[in-house]
Amino acid sequence: MAKLEMIVGTFMIIGILCLGYLSIKLGKMELVGGDYYTVSAKFDSVSGLKSGARVEIAGVEIGKVDRIVLDSKGWDQALAYLKIKSGIKVSDDVIASVHTSGIIGDKFIMLKPGGSERFLKNNDVIRETESAIDIEDLISKFIHGKV
Repeated sequence: MAKLEMIVGTFMIIGILCLGYLSIKLGKMELVGGDYYTVSAKFDSVSGLKSGARVEIAGVEIGKVDRIVLDSKGWDQALAYLKIKSGIKVSDDVIASVHTSGIIGDKFIMLKPGGSERFLKNNDVIRETESAIDIEDLISKFIHGKV
């Protein structure tokens, strides 16, 4: 009887470990920091953008939004921290803009590379940004004749 219990216990432990591994892989979670470098970008508005949103160049995902905070220097801008995969080199004159996928889809950051020979390094700042277009604000202006 004890031998059967040992076999069942071992089988259960192996099953739980496999389930945990699959959950981490399918959920794209990272137990360790991963192979990324971090850059930041200041935006006037990041309305609808969330942590974990993708960062793309030419429609290809190259990273994700790590976190978004209020800029402590001006208090009137949002500071987005972007985690970029280490193998991807982004020129230091890149333009970061907030885009929407589809008509009412999720927000993401689109990077438009420039022509500079220098590349961003860990903790560098993207200087050129374009904020999200606030559709509700545009509709409100149109309805009230302020366009």
